[in-house]
Amino acid sequence: MVARPVEQEFRGARLRLVETLRERGIRDLAVLRAFEQTPRHQFVPTGLRHRAYEDSALPIGNGQTISQPSIHARYLELLALNGRERVLEVGTGSGYQTVLLGHLVEQVFTIERIAALYQQAREAIQRSGVANVSMLLGDGTLGWREYAPYDAILVSAGAPSVPEPLLAQIAEGGRMLVPVGAKDEQRLVIYRRVNGQLDHKEVAPVRFVPLVGHHGWDKDERR
Repeated sequence: MVARPVEQEFRGARLRLVETLRERGIRDLAVLRAFEQTPRHQFVPTGLRHRAYEDSALPIGNGQTISQPSIHARYLELLALNGRERVLEVGTGSGYQTVLLGHLVEQVFTIERIAALYQQAREAIQRSGVANVSMLLGDGTLGWREYAPYDAILVSAGAPSVPEPLLAQIAEGGRMLVPVGAKDEQRLVIYRRVNGQLDHKEVAPVRFVPLVGHHGWDKDERR
């Protein structure tokens, strides 16, 4: 199949992004391959497509952003995925990280609370051709109990404290990455369940949009 002209146009930029990620310390070959396979320009507003392969966060509307690629890559590398996982993503956003996960794991379950973003992401994910994604419009701080537990959980927004329902949905041997702290700055924390017990470790300072929901920030106080 011959690539469409717009895909050819962005292919060089996508390969340069992969090299940038290598230069910034990403070593997991599966993660790098996922970035090579995923067309980020399809997940950003049309007016920002010329910046799609910069290593920078970009606005996607509704007060939300698509994180910089090196943050996504660091997140995914920290999870040390082996390809057999069932993963819960809290905060679908643009759908870009969802598709990256789709290339890396067996099944992705993703939750988005903003209806307009949910619909945009749904369409972008369908265009990507990734078929192992299930989507839910709702409060991500509650998790998705119907399909729990999960081998990995990624929370894509900053929480004032760790949502208890998400901790409860981590499988034995599973892990969760979640930014925790104030609205303007958080600490990235990784939780692991080993022999029925949860332990955690702080990874790095980060800055994400606020996690809004019953076990997160109140909608009217998110700014």
